[in-house]
Amino acid sequence: MGPVSDFIATEARFGAQNYEPLGVILSRGEGVWVWDTQGNRYLDCLSAYSAVNQGHCHPKILAAMVEQASKLTLTSRAFHNDQLAPFYEQIAELTGSHKVLPMNSGAEAVESAIKSVRKWGYEVKGVPDGQAEIIVCADNFHGRTLGIIGFSAAVLGGLGSFGGAVLGGFLFAGLQTLGAVALPFASAYKDVFAFTVVILLMTWKPTGLIGEQLGERV
Repeated sequence: MGPVSDFIATEARFGAQNYEPLGVILSRGEGVWVWDTQGNRYLDCLSAYSAVNQGHCHPKILAAMVEQASKLTLTSRAFHNDQLAPFYEQIAELTGSHKVLPMNSGAEAVESAIKSVRKWGYEVKGVPDGQAEIIVCADNFHGRTLGIIGFSAAVLGGLGSFGGAVLGGFLFAGLQTLGAVALPFASAYKDVFAFTVVILLMTWKPTGLIGEQLGERV
């Protein structure tokens, strides 16, 4: 393989510069270990932001991918397939949910949660049009979509500078302890309709206390 500098220079020349990765060119992985093009081994503590917590090239997952791809690669949601229904059922049982909406990324999950709670706020709770607000934790970061950066207090790389073209209607709350969120203004806002969902799905939840306490306070 070519020098590290060749890969980095070619990537910078042809790729949109939306990230600033470390100066290491990874070429393979196994379990918790990854190797670069120079043969150096590293312990992968990032795990693709938890996407590969199961480890690289997990034999069971790899076998399932190959088996399925050899039968049916992909279907649009314009069709049913024989894998989605049992997947829904299994995930619903595992999580104790009555409905499942799978997503390809965390950013999509956050956007879907925003849409869902806004729809509920307007159509079920009856919040006046254009007045709904969602409470989010301060100093969060969940992705780079326009909606998400609208409630990211510290946006990486200046991605919040879109001339005000971000989604509004968010209130920031400080995460004071592992088991409580400070909401000094919560009682003053009758049009706040969601934060339990936001906390549970959009923030680090180290204990089972956060959602329960918030659910009791609003």
